[in-house]
Amino acid sequence: MATVPTIRLNNGVEIPQLGFGVFQIEPENTAEAVRSALEVGYRHIDTAEMYGNEKEVGQAVRESGLDRSEVFVTSKLNNGFHRRDDALRAFDQTMDDLGLDYLDLFLVHWPLPTIGIDYVETWKAMEEIYAGERCRAIGVSNFNPHHLRRLFTETEVRPAVNQIEVHPYLANDEVRAFDADHEIVTEAWSPIAQGKVLDDPVVVAIAEKLGRTPAQVVLRWHVQRGDVVFPKSVTRSRIEENFALFDFELDGQDMTAITALDRGERTGPDPDTFDYVPG
Repeated sequence: MATVPTIRLNNGVEIPQLGFGVFQIEPENTAEAVRSALEVGYRHIDTAEMYGNEKEVGQAVRESGLDRSEVFVTSKLNNGFHRRDDALRAFDQTMDDLGLDYLDLFLVHWPLPTIGIDYVETWKAMEEIYAGERCRAIGVSNFNPHHLRRLFTETEVRPAVNQIEVHPYLANDEVRAFDADHEIVTEAWSPIAQGKVLDDPVVVAIAEKLGRTPAQVVLRWHVQRGDVVFPKSVTRSRIEENFALFDFELDGQDMTAITALDRGERTGPDPDTFDYVPG
């Protein structure tokens, strides 16, 4: 079984660079998918309150037979709980649903700059959660540099992670560079652009040359760029395929060719305008 590299967060916590995502996996399928991932060798599971499957993630982790310290678990604050008291209650609910003694990483899912609740208030609640020592690290998701600069000037704890959309059609290098300059680890969501990049002729040609699948090539590109990445699947063979990234490398020419596919194309919302709050 391959050993997944880890990245040290700015508070010293180690995070596995390859994780397993459960976005859009139905609750009834989540526990089995997570069990399969843990059996294959994944030791990082990424969920969220909004996904509606925290209970099943926690169940799979508890029933895996692995020591709790061996599995890095991330969840994210739902958009409807940005006020301080709501955020604190939401974290308590996450812990109840997961059924775990502690969480490794908790993220603000979106900045929601237009909803009338200042995300600085939300982040201060996250700082309280971190101080309570039931969460080993806190971070953000979908924050742009101007959002982060406000946190730097108005709050105390610097985010450990910024989870943003990144794939070959949206390299997002400006945000990635800002994160790196400020000791924030970038995590890449939608790493294969919901499958759109897998038919790209550049990706297909590199995959054929290396005897790998297009998905493996793109995920390896993320790994070599230094980001944390978490593909998702409910199919055991695909879960295994996505894990097989550490016995080959892309050369400089291949890395450059994939990066050159960037066209600023999002598969998800723009963080500066996204304002969805569950009803």
